[in-house]
Amino acid sequence: MIHDMKKEKPVKEKKEKAAGQAARKTKAEKAAVRADKKARKEKTAARAKAAATPRRRSRAADAPETKRMTSIVRRLHFREIRLRLGAIFGQAVLLFVFLSLGWFLVTEWTLTGRISSDVSRRILHGTDNTLYYYIADASGKQLVRASMREPFIIILIVAAALIVLGLLGLLLSLHRDDKAIRKILAPINALAIKADELNRLSFSEDKYQLIEDAITRMQPSESEALSFGDSDLQGIETAVNNLLWRMRESNKQQARFVNDASHELRTPIAVIKGYSDLLARWGKTDEKILDESISAIQNESEHMNHLVEQLLFLARGDSGRTRLSEELVSLNEMVQEIYEESFMIDENHLYRYQPPENEILFTCDPGLLKQAVRILIDNAAKYTAQGDEIILRAGRNQAGSVYIEVQDTGIGMAEQDVQHMFERFYRSDNARNYAGTGLGLSIAKWIVDKHKGHFEILSRTQLGTRIRIVLGA
Repeated sequence: MIHDMKKEKPVKEKKEKAAGQAARKTKAEKAAVRADKKARKEKTAARAKAAATPRRRSRAADAPETKRMTSIVRRLHFREIRLRLGAIFGQAVLLFVFLSLGWFLVTEWTLTGRISSDVSRRILHGTDNTLYYYIADASGKQLVRASMREPFIIILIVAAALIVLGLLGLLLSLHRDDKAIRKILAPINALAIKADELNRLSFSEDKYQLIEDAITRMQPSESEALSFGDSDLQGIETAVNNLLWRMRESNKQQARFVNDASHELRTPIAVIKGYSDLLARWGKTDEKILDESISAIQNESEHMNHLVEQLLFLARGDSGRTRLSEELVSLNEMVQEIYEESFMIDENHLYRYQPPENEILFTCDPGLLKQAVRILIDNAAKYTAQGDEIILRAGRNQAGSVYIEVQDTGIGMAEQDVQHMFERFYRSDNARNYAGTGLGLSIAKWIVDKHKGHFEILSRTQLGTRIRIVLGA
């Protein structure tokens, strides 16, 4: 029995030991779980902090810009205040001087009845320490002795009142001027902040390589768009594609212009060369061929000279060398002059002018604007049958804008031709049967665009065309 009890004791100790180990294991597992949860919380907090860091950096980066903006506004505002203070005190001094001179002249006129140049005038201290205005004749006889105390006190009060009113107005306008300066500088400040943000953007080397490879693969003659295939570069991709599109359109227009100019110049040169060869062979002996050749060469030379002048005008305009010389002119008189010139030059058409009801004055370059109107009248006369009517109108429309209108009863234009009528060297199929260069309307449009105006066109085939130049109000 004792042997059995001794045998049971180690078994019991083993069970207690196993239970203790299990309890310690459970505690360790719980501690590990808690540590894992804590680590996850710390990691999440770190991510949130990292995500918030760029925003704090952006606001911190904006702070110098805001401080710099405030400093610029303050300096500009102080400069404006100094200028206005100088103007206020300067006006007060001028007022004091003019009122004093006026008082001297009025006093002399009142007491002597005249303003004389052969008298002596002085300002002297009296025995009562008062300033007096003395006037004496050539013999030294006193003509005027007037006290300056009361009038000059009044003059000083007026000048002081002007200064006080000016200072009061300056104080009342401080806040308004500050807002106005900030409003003016706001776009510049926004641009500076945006530039700073762009400066802080950092692309990886892979993105720079991607941009370089995409641009290198492009062919100048192709019309494909640039594609990076990266959403981060979408803005750069759009900007570059817009630039490429404008460059390609400019190159197309330039190539078309050169081709059209070459074509237009080729015809008169070929005619001149042909008649020159004809003169060299038979012109010396045949007077009929001589007269015909000379007449044809003169006509083609004039046509080519007119074409070159128009090309030079457009080239100077495109390069910015043609400047407007604006002045205030009378719309009534200007259009009346154009009407009278057209009436005298062209006897094959009936001209009618409908002037505005009232006198209209507006600012323009009269020489260039007359040129634009004459181009419209020349086109109207060219495409209108002899004996038909051409009407000129001028006035203001319902929006208050000045307009000049030319209406004819000629061959008119189709809708698709109206859309292209201002393109250089463009001529519709019907217009090719008439002489012309195809540059006149391009010149007219350039002139009207420079005057910040536009065209309003109404045309029907075989009925006629009405073109209105609308200028600013």
